[in-house]
Amino acid sequence: MRGAFIVALLILSVVPAHADESDAWAALRGNGHVALIRHAQAPGTLDPEGYRLDDCSTQRQLSEKGRADARKLGDIFRAQKVKVGKIVSSQWCRCRHTAELMDLGPVEQVPTFNNAAVLREQRDELAAGGRKYIAAWRGPGTLIVATHGANVLAMLGVHPAQGEVIVVKPDAANEKGMTLIGRIRPAF
Repeated sequence: MRGAFIVALLILSVVPAHADESDAWAALRGNGHVALIRHAQAPGTLDPEGYRLDDCSTQRQLSEKGRADARKLGDIFRAQKVKVGKIVSSQWCRCRHTAELMDLGPVEQVPTFNNAAVLREQRDELAAGGRKYIAAWRGPGTLIVATHGANVLAMLGVHPAQGEVIVVKPDAANEKGMTLIGRIRPAF
């Protein structure tokens, strides 16, 4: 009996993930949703001492695989017919480059999505600003945000993998300013 229960739990844990992803893609094809994208693969953790936002060579950067993955993610968004309304990014190069390599439109740098892991003393302020920005989005189309895992964790309580897409619906009534629709795991 216990074995059957465990098998049932495993099946239930797999099925929602697929439904989760289908719901997420459907939401992105419409209006007023947000795709929070953790930058593509960038080896290491944090940034070297003395990094500068105006000099990518002083920061952790996308690997060749990360660059290829960002391009593939853009291809997947086009294949899924995601209706892109606006694209914003952290000022960190790995986030900007992820968004630029997706090649879905112009990318605007928005400091409230800057690295909450490096800017630990500003973490709450960055999370509050990100929530407010997302809660205000109504479209048309989808808002794409290229940011850091620490920011998504601080805003939503979810820690995405590199290249993962977290789909949310703006919700000013929710204390987080958004409701989780689904997760799209990196397919590369």
